[in-house]
Amino acid sequence: MEFRPCIDIHNGKVKQIVGSTLKDEGNRAKDNFVSDKDAAYYASLYKEDNLPGGHVILLNKAGSEYYEQTKAQAFAALAAYPGGMQVGGGIHADNAPQFLEAGAGKVIVTSYVFQNGRILYDHLDALRSSVGREHVVLDLSCRRRGDDYFIVTDRWQKMTEEKLSASLLKKLEPWASEFLVHAADVEGKQHGIEEGVVSILGAYDGVPVTYAGGVRQMEDLDKIRSLGNDRVNVTIGSALDLFGGPLSYELLKGYFRKNNP
Repeated sequence: MEFRPCIDIHNGKVKQIVGSTLKDEGNRAKDNFVSDKDAAYYASLYKEDNLPGGHVILLNKAGSEYYEQTKAQAFAALAAYPGGMQVGGGIHADNAPQFLEAGAGKVIVTSYVFQNGRILYDHLDALRSSVGREHVVLDLSCRRRGDDYFIVTDRWQKMTEEKLSASLLKKLEPWASEFLVHAADVEGKQHGIEEGVVSILGAYDGVPVTYAGGVRQMEDLDKIRSLGNDRVNVTIGSALDLFGGPLSYELLKGYFRKNNP
């Protein structure tokens, strides 16, 4: 279990938002925190602290009013920590190479590989051909429907018919070197983790997988370690004092140093 830091960018600013409130229309979202520091500041901090594998997420739709500002912030972060950060948000086979050239270690992809609620395997093939499986992270972020969790796309606004499961992750391994899973229902709310999602990820034994959503206290990390069988990585945003939350970034680093000697 490793800590994977994050930088979320919305309307050209580093933010932490409530994931379920994100809307393309009007570039709206409920903000938990808006930083007065730029994305490169956070990337430089993660580089200094030797925390690779974190993600930079562009939360504006390509072509929208703030997209170019958001993209410029993302590129600045990638340049500040070359090879150390993954990047996601509107990435597809055609534009993925430019993000790698800008310094991303890997690209994170969701919406491009889904259409009408289903996986597009030809798009997966195109992505793999474009940048190589070793540079692809599939974002399988999900929301609950009934007793199950289903993949959501388009900045967590559209529900697909693909159910999150260990078997689905195993099925997608030929096209991805990692998975990233936000529990979108609890993302940014600091109300505790989505234990059902972590348990599903813990049942999977394959390429690295990172969970995000709802962490609010150190005890949540122990839950993720236990439910995830010590192989599910975690990212924390709104709860961190870096982003106005109660959890100490320094204390968090100490926790992972102690548990990952």
